[in-house]
Amino acid sequence: MGARKLFYLGPQGTFTHQAAVNASHMLAPLATEGFELVPMDDVPQILEAAQNGEGWGIIAWENNVEGYVVPNLDALIDERDLVGFARVDVNVEFDAYVRAGTDPDAARIATAHSHGLAQCKRFIEQHHLKPRPASSNAAACRDLADGEIAFGPHICGELYDITRIGTSIQDYRGANTDFLVLAPREEVSVLLEKPRSEANVEYESVVTLIPLVTGPGVLADLLDVFRDAGLNMTSFISRPIKGRTGTYSFIATFDAAPWERRFHDAIVDIAERGDWIKTLAVYPRRERPNPPVTSWMLPHGGVRLDCRRPPEHWREDDTVRRELMW
Repeated sequence: MGARKLFYLGPQGTFTHQAAVNASHMLAPLATEGFELVPMDDVPQILEAAQNGEGWGIIAWENNVEGYVVPNLDALIDERDLVGFARVDVNVEFDAYVRAGTDPDAARIATAHSHGLAQCKRFIEQHHLKPRPASSNAAACRDLADGEIAFGPHICGELYDITRIGTSIQDYRGANTDFLVLAPREEVSVLLEKPRSEANVEYESVVTLIPLVTGPGVLADLLDVFRDAGLNMTSFISRPIKGRTGTYSFIATFDAAPWERRFHDAIVDIAERGDWIKTLAVYPRRERPNPPVTSWMLPHGGVRLDCRRPPEHWREDDTVRRELMW
């Protein structure tokens, strides 16, 4: 049969390439003859190859600074029959590069993947650069032209013989991106057959929901199904349905797997109501901090009431009046 192909966003040196390397080690027990890492020009090519059964695909999914990689999320929602079954974490640090022998002070353009540009805003502003998106960070480094500064992983300096002028230039330390490994739904069902029987492994699932009626409380009623099933929801966002103004799909992440009875029953309940639901990914649950957000992480402004105070004092609080009473 030969090595299993794993398609990633090329060229060599992208963060997705690093994620593919990590995934090939993590998923080695599922590919007895190893992996062949295959670069692709864009995400639609990756999805098409995986959907056609040519191998597995890996795509950027969520960044802890910029959130979901929205084009990839939208693409997976619309894909015919692909589902994620493994989540791979990659630390994200950007170095800045110019072409060998060129003057970095003469550069006027910053180039990287759009998420890379978003994570290096401070550097762009300090150097008075105009951002220009590239298909990937590695492609920006590979195709670097005079008058440009490219942002990319450390490995790009050696791969493309370019000059490093800054290290770890991203706005936030500790940034990382999670990637999803994708395969056709029927194949994933087989791959998860053994893990689902292991009681010591907890799972996380991502589903997308579309209510097919509108009116007061429709979304709340939908979410009540999951609450009543005792499911812990850790993420919830909306995305517009393309070409249909004012219509949305809702993407939710739960600490459960679809084969668990409580989750299965919730999915059946939603389907029987006439609403639309689709599982996008199922993978081993990640550990999260508890509490998820501490006081020093909260944005400026807003209201956080001290529950130890008598309730009758809350409405008299100047902060509450300033933030909530226009």
